[in-house]
Amino acid sequence: MRLTAITLDCADPEELAEFYRQATEFEPHPKSDSDFAGLTRADGLFLGFQRVDGYRPPRWPAQTVPQQVHLDFAVDDLDAAEARLLELGATKLDHQPLDHQPGLDNWRVFADPAGHPFCLTRVRD
Repeated sequence: MRLTAITLDCADPEELAEFYRQATEFEPHPKSDSDFAGLTRADGLFLGFQRVDGYRPPRWPAQTVPQQVHLDFAVDDLDAAEARLLELGATKLDHQPLDHQPGLDNWRVFADPAGHPFCLTRVRD
């Protein structure tokens, strides 16, 4: 697996993307908007920010409001990667992003053993 993206929940994606753009000097993603903004590092790592209605920021170190983040990984073979991850203790989540679009099985969503969500996607040529 190769880490391809990290996505943070937030109230204002464009504002948070601008903060991290200045902090990291990553390039703005051209398809950013008010609901989802992104930054790209030269090696292709994507840092995303997604709008969440009613967003409440995490309280560190207390966990009264847990941290909101998920990881995306690119794999050559979704079926093989899924089987391996399930063996390691991951859970395939009931809601999959493309359930409503048959034939477009490019993403799969799982939870790690602690319940944190992460996604698998096919490697793009």
